[in-house]
Amino acid sequence: MAVTVRAFPDPVALVLAERTAGALLRALGRAARVARVVELRLEYLGSVAEIARFLEKLARKQPRTTLIATCRRRVEGGEFAGSPSAELAVLQLAARAGCRWVDVEGSTLAGFPARLRAALRPPAGLIVSLHDFRGTPARLERIYRRLARLGADRVKIAVTARSQADNLAGLDLARRHRGRVIALSMGTVGIPGRVLALRAGSALAYAVPDDKPAVAPGQIAWSELRVSYRAHRLNARTRVYGVIGRPIAHSLSPAMHNAAFRAARLNAVYLPFEVASLRDFLDCLGPLGVAGFSVTLPYKETLLRHLDGIDPLAEQIGAVNTVVVRGGRRLYGYNTDYVGILRALQGAIRLHASRVLLVGAGGAARAVAFALATAGAFVCVTARRPAAARALARAVSGEALPRAALRRQRFDAIVNCTPVGQSPEADESPLRAEELNCRVVVDLVYHPRHTKLLRLARRRGCRTVAGWQMLVEQGAAQYEIWTGLRAPVAAMRRVVLARLPN
Repeated sequence: MAVTVRAFPDPVALVLAERTAGALLRALGRAARVARVVELRLEYLGSVAEIARFLEKLARKQPRTTLIATCRRRVEGGEFAGSPSAELAVLQLAARAGCRWVDVEGSTLAGFPARLRAALRPPAGLIVSLHDFRGTPARLERIYRRLARLGADRVKIAVTARSQADNLAGLDLARRHRGRVIALSMGTVGIPGRVLALRAGSALAYAVPDDKPAVAPGQIAWSELRVSYRAHRLNARTRVYGVIGRPIAHSLSPAMHNAAFRAARLNAVYLPFEVASLRDFLDCLGPLGVAGFSVTLPYKETLLRHLDGIDPLAEQIGAVNTVVVRGGRRLYGYNTDYVGILRALQGAIRLHASRVLLVGAGGAARAVAFALATAGAFVCVTARRPAAARALARAVSGEALPRAALRRQRFDAIVNCTPVGQSPEADESPLRAEELNCRVVVDLVYHPRHTKLLRLARRRGCRTVAGWQMLVEQGAAQYEIWTGLRAPVAAMRRVVLARLPN
């Protein structure tokens, strides 16, 4: 039976996976209000009987939404316990019930002789897939051609990215076969590949409902993919920014900067780059079109030796958190952490001639120490490692203090520069209440919004400055370095507060 295959009416498919026919029908009703393309993961219904029950009801509804049916077997990374023949029989029923596309794993089709394969083909557009949950195989072009020979109207290749080079491999495949291939990078490392795939030419991208968990590694929520990343609107002129680190999934920077780009109506996107190898990322800057990036742990100091130029204060601090990329390869480093602390503290105390205690002597403390010293404050440092505290205090002509001395000291402000109190260890505090002898307490930890340290400080009558304020201020400074425009701080603040638990 000949099937007329048209392009998808929208490049983003909403993936539905429910355990009962009724739940899947209700989910489809909700999905149809926002999505024009929906993928039905039929194997999650658990049994052929439940699948048949759903498809009978679906046939009576005659949906206008373009539906893609899949029933992936367990050996292919799905949940269907039946045979290859049973899988194809289910997809035959799905096509007759109104699904315009079916997605079949290439290994399933390859197990049948060519003549039988043609007879078993469901009367719908055919997506022939490969899913590799271990990594990204070499020679994706050869895999594409092998799958295409199985009668595919579209070929889907979903691989697990372990590096940015893996993301590039998928994007290159999408460019070579624009509109004919669905290229997916799975896993946290693969998120940039997922977001940029449509721009490169992938026929489709996938998202899950905002209130549902991912059904594939690295899958992105519907509103995040369409509203935050605007993946369906990216084009060759889109400027790419991002944050590098490991781990990176917790970062609020993508939400914050993408909100800023939307507010300013800039054709730009900001991506999370989970980087296991700094060299791998730097080699991919040009091909990915990265114009600038933020730097977080563990690369703030190690990146220094790769820079072509550095802001004098960042050089003094010995760490960068912001990089501008020029000519696809030349890197210029800045540190906006100090801007964040100055902007946040200037509204709370007069910095000149103030006495400020820093808790911690790591990279964050170093940025804060130089910022405060530059503003005329006298800096004291206490840390678990006394030698590190002495070295940092010496660098800014300050004073190192042992923890035991804090109860007898007075400060204008205390700044926590350690990760103590960060979620999931939110019940911890770097200092006890009796050690908070100051007017203002600042906590660089921003998750949760109200840390235990800040709660203790408020009970002592101290004014508090939360970490999210520094996050927004340093992010605004990054935005201004990259774009030359004034940052839409209100939009950045709103999205950060919306994402943070109390």
